[in-house]
Order: sequence, then C-alpha cells, then structure tokens
Amino acid sequence: MAGSPPPLSGQDEGSFAYLTIKDRIPQILTKAIDTLHRHKNEMFEKHGEKGIEAEKKAISLLSKLRNESQTDKPIVPLVEKFVDTDIWNQYLEHQHSLLNDSDGKPRWFYSPWLFVECYMYRRIHEAVIQSPPIDDFDVFKESKEQNFFESLESIMALCIHLRELMKTVEHLDENQLKNEFFKLLQISLWGNKCDLSLSGGESSSQKTSIINSLEDLKPFILVNDMEHLWSLLSNRKKTREKASIVRVDIVLDNSGFELVTDLTLADFLLSSKLATEVHFYGKMIPWFVSDTTIHDFNWLIEQVKYSDHKRVSECGVNWENYVKTGRWVYHDHIFWTLPHEFCAMSQVAPDLYAELQKAHLILFKGDLNYRKLTGDRKWEFTVPFHQALNGFHPAPLCSIRTLKAEIQVGLQPGQGEQLSASEPNWLTTGKYGWDTGPVTTLEQHPPNRSQCQDAMVQNATHSPAQKRTVMGNLLSLSSLAWTYRDLRGPWASALEHSNTSWEWMRILSEDEVPGVWLDPTHARIHAPGL
Repeated sequence: MAGSPPPLSGQDEGSFAYLTIKDRIPQILTKAIDTLHRHKNEMFEKHGEKGIEAEKKAISLLSKLRNESQTDKPIVPLVEKFVDTDIWNQYLEHQHSLLNDSDGKPRWFYSPWLFVECYMYRRIHEAVIQSPPIDDFDVFKESKEQNFFESLESIMALCIHLRELMKTVEHLDENQLKNEFFKLLQISLWGNKCDLSLSGGESSSQKTSIINSLEDLKPFILVNDMEHLWSLLSNRKKTREKASIVRVDIVLDNSGFELVTDLTLADFLLSSKLATEVHFYGKMIPWFVSDTTIHDFNWLIEQVKYSDHKRVSECGVNWENYVKTGRWVYHDHIFWTLPHEFCAMSQVAPDLYAELQKAHLILFKGDLNYRKLTGDRKWEFTVPFHQALNGFHPAPLCSIRTLKAEIQVGLQPGQGEQLSASEPNWLTTGKYGWDTGPVTTLEQHPPNRSQCQDAMVQNATHSPAQKRTVMGNLLSLSSLAWTYRDLRGPWASALEHSNTSWEWMRILSEDEVPGVWLDPTHARIHAPGL
C-alpha cells in the first residue's frame, strides 16, 4: 500500500511480534499436540485403529510446523485442497514477489506478522483435515469450553443484570437508556480481555463480575466514542418508520465469556429497539485459539439455555428464539480466516463486502479485527483511524478492543509517548481499551455553496429525478453529522459552511447543483470537476 508504513514483523527483535513467533506460536502448537495426544483413547473408541493413525499423523504434521517456525524455515504453500487453498497460495506468491532476489523465500521472522500468525493457524487446520477420520476435530474446543465454565460466576451476574433490565427497559427515559447502553458496551469491551491466543492457550477466563468495576475501568479507555454510537442508533430509532429495519452487525472475536457479553449487548439492542436485527460474523474454522465458530455460538446458547439458574436460562431461551425468528443471524465466510487486510475485502470477497453494506452499524470486536482494519502497520499514534482503514468503509463502523498488539492509532499528540514512558508494555497487556467509531470515510474536499454552483456548469449530468432518488436514501444522514466533525483537515472547516447536515443535504439536492451528489452506500461525496 503506497504511502503507508511497513507492516509489523518478527524481524524487530524484542517486539511483541518477535516474541509471538519465538515463544507464543511454539507454545500454542505444543498445546495443540498435547490435546491430540490426550484424546487418543477417545479417537480409538470412535474410529478404531484409523483414529490412532490419524492422531499420529496430525501430531507429526504439527510437530513439523513447530520446527519450521522455531528454525525460521521458508514458508511453504498449502497442499491439502480446501475452499481457500488457492487464495492462500496466491497470497504467499504475492509475499514472495515483494522480496528482493537476495532475500530468498518468505520466512517466519521476516514476513509480516499478520500473515505469519494467520498462516500458522491455517496450517493447524490443514494438519487436521489431512488426517481423516478426525478431520473435524477442533484442537481448541477444550480450551474454549473451559473458559466458559470457569467464567460461570461472571456469566450468571451478567445474565441476572440483563433480565432485571428487561423488566424496565420499555419504561426507561432516554438518558437512562443511554446509560445502560454505555454499561453493556463497556462490558463487551472488557470481555475482550479473555483471549486464549494472548495467553498461549492457557486459562483466560473472567472469574469475577466486571459490572461493578466499570467506573474504575473508565480511565483505561484511551479513545471513547460511545456518545457517537449512541447518537447514531438513537437518532435512527427516532426517525425510522415502524416497518423499517435497523441492522447492527457484530464481527465476533472470542467465544466463552466475551461471546456472552456480545450476546447480552445484542439482546439489549433489540429490547431497547435501537436495532431490529443483529447479524453476527464468526470463523469457518478453529482460529486464534478462542475465536468463535458456528459450533461455539450454538453450543454457548445451549449451555446458557440449560443452566440451573432461572435468570441465566431465560437468557438462553430468548437468544435461541432470536435465532429461530431471524432477529439474530449468524454468518461465516472464509475471508475472516484469510491473511488479507480488510481494505482488500471488496476485491477478494465482494459478496461479504456487499453483505456488510446492508448494516447501519458494524462493531468489530477484538485485536485481530483491529489489526486487519488498520493493516497491522507501524502507524504513528496520532494517525486518524479512518486514514488507517485505507478506504475500507462498507458502512459506519466501530472497533472495540483491549490492546494486545503493538499498533494503535487515533490518539492525541503525546498520549502514546506518555503511556510508553510510564508503562513500556501498555500496548500488549490488555489493560487498556479502545472504543472508536462509527467511521464513515468521506472522499475529496466537500464543496461549499459557491463551488456547488460552479460544478453545475462543469458537470450537469444528474437530473432532479435522479437526485431525489438518492436523497430518499439519505434520511438518516443527520444522525451521521458528527462523523464529519471527527474527520481531520478540510472536513472540519467545511462543516462550518452549513449549520446542520440537513442544510448540507439541501445544498446537495438543489436542482441547480446537478454535478454534485452523495453516494449513501459508500458515504462518499462525489464532486466531478472540482
């Protein structure tokens, strides 16, 4: 990507990327090997000698992978045919093409960290699918379920809070509703600390309730755009027609306790009528130890439903009903387990990009999603988030993460340096949180009234009827007015030309300005000839 900083990689000795490849990746592979070995008898009982041979083969392939990573061997193409094999191998060829002739082939410590880490998990999957009849075995399933059971006390507290809230949600005034929204959003944020890939697969559960700790945790939220999120959803709630849909998409991260926090937030969005549908996106294959798959999603809802605690069980019954009635929709797509940055989605997975465009708000949970949103690059701390997205903007979007990688944008001048001086590891411990968005990316400098009139002469291509059609899709633009204020440079000063977004809409839609229009699908202002 021209003009962007280089990606994080393991060649920076002592960096978190370096330590991940040197220590955490071998640790995760060792734990996967141990899991296979401990299930040896189970595989024999289910599949006989074929199960034992398959277990030995999978262990052998994972041991070979561990040796390759530890000795910095060349990264080799995938061999087992799967839906994404060709895409992966094409990406590997692309990485090879970026090297000088003297560099040889892509290697573990010298390739982009995002690529290497994703490749490791994809090779784990390959080792399993190369070993029938255990080719559906999830080497991380045991750890994910352990995380859930060890977090039961916190899950119970959260479900009780939600059920009590549901009794009064229809009678809350706007300020009370906003406070509850903020509370559940923060719970979802701090739930992201339960990440088994960070702990190398060791226990990473939530053993105490965080509901009463939210006020103490607020100082650790480095960027907090909850007010903006509330403005977007509450304004849409006020202006939408009774039969219209308000859709929030959540791109999931970890299963276990974090997934419970996400489902709790999604339940509140429906109950409060801030949304009419919630769509979830998970992984097609086991990924980054604890990432959510369709099995994890359904298993967790079933566990909650059959809980011995009445309030917890009520949550599970409601969640299952949301799925059955289509108010909750689960999607998976192979793109989420490719190594590509999200800015490539429209080219690599146009069907997924088109699906995300249907959302009114997208919440991206967790660190891996953040890394892919920003390209996992060595950005300066003060680079605006929308700039690091590199044109990725299917819909208004928000990133919700606790920091577990050496990448952070959108900070105030000096903020990152101050944290680095006081806490050298602040970027990777999960202590700090980040909740920013939604972002719409606006392209070109917005024309003021005089420029609009000039454009009429230069490019009079759109009829009043065409513009009225476009304007019919822009009734919610007022709820996005604040996004213009958040963008840097000319956008901030340009907003001063109009008192409100409605005024800006009126200028754009006047019949004497046919050369300027706004594309609501991509939130872009087009001004040909300017």
